[in-house]
Amino acid sequence: MSTNNQYVKTDEHGVYRVGKLGVMLDGIAYAFYEGDSAETIWQQYPSATLEEVYGAIAFILANRAEIENYLKRQEQEWERFKAECDKNPSPVVERLRRLRLQPASNNP
Repeated sequence: MSTNNQYVKTDEHGVYRVGKLGVMLDGIAYAFYEGDSAETIWQQYPSATLEEVYGAIAFILANRAEIENYLKRQEQEWERFKAECDKNPSPVVERLRRLRLQPASNNP
């Protein structure tokens, strides 16, 4: 019987990871806050085990304030990333944007 499980770890970037395969805690936390059951969350993240999902939920409940602050930081980081991508889009994104602005062709 294993009693020394640490279901949530922090990676080198400060991101909380769940289980052996490192599912981000963010999605599990949001699903839990929206009222999804552990089983439903597990279906959304099949690379985590049901035990790991329950472990993540226990971690969230035990560290609620810390997790809420973490999720706010993650949202801010995501906004910075999106702004940077908008300022310096890849050539593929630029081409797709140009194609979207072109009138639809009547050619089959």
